[in-house]
Amino acid sequence: MGQFREQTPDFFDADEVVITPASGKQPSYIADHRTRLRERFMSGGAGAMPDYELLELVLFRAIPRRDVKPLARALLDTFGDFNRVISAAPDRLQSVKGIGDAVITELKIIEASAQRLSRARVMRRPVLSSWDALLDYCHTAMAHRATEQFRILFLDRKNVLIADEAQARGTVDHVPVYPREVVKRALELNASALILVHNHPSGDPTPSESDINMTQQIDTAAQALGLTIHDHIIVGQSRELSFRAEGLL
Repeated sequence: MGQFREQTPDFFDADEVVITPASGKQPSYIADHRTRLRERFMSGGAGAMPDYELLELVLFRAIPRRDVKPLARALLDTFGDFNRVISAAPDRLQSVKGIGDAVITELKIIEASAQRLSRARVMRRPVLSSWDALLDYCHTAMAHRATEQFRILFLDRKNVLIADEAQARGTVDHVPVYPREVVKRALELNASALILVHNHPSGDPTPSESDINMTQQIDTAAQALGLTIHDHIIVGQSRELSFRAEGLL
């Protein structure tokens, strides 16, 4: 039997020891498993893979010489599904044993890539004719945030999305919004219409009384300056609510 040495890579917890061959190469059974998983992904796509296997593929890059299946399952046990894992806050990810900076970086790269792809489907395009893509983007960007965020989508006269900006961040159940600042920014961008978006970390997109009042205040300020509020969307974990569809705007 060959000689083995203990190795503690910097992306593991300090108390976690990995046994690898003295050569530094990954054991053959791990290499074979990774090869099979990559081949299955390339031949069948992500749709044929459960969440834990897709997560394994992400973890391969951060943890090159270790069986990552237990870690993938631990992440899913903690956060629920693939989307919630990649969108979890770094401090919460670090609470899972075996998660270090390298893993967090890989997960955040995947999250940023997903948001950028979704954003590309709606930027510089007529929003009202690609409403489903807009909702997908809002959900990808905000559904699994641990705190509330208020975003504004700025549209030109042809209802083409020209800017998407986060205006405020808050707590788990409140985000401060100032109507004057909203309309001021719209004028700076030469926007003609707005779509307001914020998330509810509780998962329930039902608007609160303060949500309704705030929306009415922004709508009043916007109308005074010739701006249109097309909608206010509240993003929950599994669905979105439209103020326009609910008759609240």
